[in-house]
Amino acid sequence: MIDAPVAIVTGASRGIGRAIAEGLAADGYKTILMARSKDALKRVGFEIVLKLGLEKALTPDLCALDVTDEATVQSTLKHIVETYGRIDVLVNNAGQWLDGSLDASTDQVRTLFEVNLLAPYLLLRAVVPLMKERGSGYLFNVASRAGTVGFPESGTYCASKFALVGLSDSLHRELAPMGIKVTAICPGWVNTDMAIEAGTSLAAGDMIQPADIAQTIHYLLHLSPSVCIKDIVLGSHLSVV
Repeated sequence: MIDAPVAIVTGASRGIGRAIAEGLAADGYKTILMARSKDALKRVGFEIVLKLGLEKALTPDLCALDVTDEATVQSTLKHIVETYGRIDVLVNNAGQWLDGSLDASTDQVRTLFEVNLLAPYLLLRAVVPLMKERGSGYLFNVASRAGTVGFPESGTYCASKFALVGLSDSLHRELAPMGIKVTAICPGWVNTDMAIEAGTSLAAGDMIQPADIAQTIHYLLHLSPSVCIKDIVLGSHLSVV
């Protein structure tokens, strides 16, 4: 058991998740980093401590796992609760890109929805009862502008992110009266490997930066307890539509 608040960040090995993990560590959270690659998580954890210093940052815990695997998610969350006795923040950030609207195979679509919707669902289902017991907590679902606008040639990805925003919206209304906040973060193009893979034409400096998402979460966590923000949409100055 520890007195420091505990935060879980999925997709923490790079990009947005890495920036969020560093920001939460800087704010004094015991961060639990989740991603598939153990080696990548080790590197991120080491660099967070190296940058912030042991006096500032509690050493992150590393959980290399497939967040779509229900049994693994359940056993991992059970271990976290047994170890720390609390979960104060969950950031569902792990995600996958898929181009096109009706072009993908059934297996590709199934995998996309498993990563973008099923994985957050599994973590939420495990974490929400714990937060209800404490009467507090914050759930962040990192979606996308593509979860609010149906962009051409991106229908399958948009569908997965619309679904996540819808789930987040419902939980926001259900859980706010219990002292649990839920916010969907919906950024446009972010300067990450995924944006490059998706073929953005924006230069790195013209996109939203991963640190902007981390700072958004920092801002939300420091609002008054009575304030609940359902969603936040971020766009770059060259791609606001």
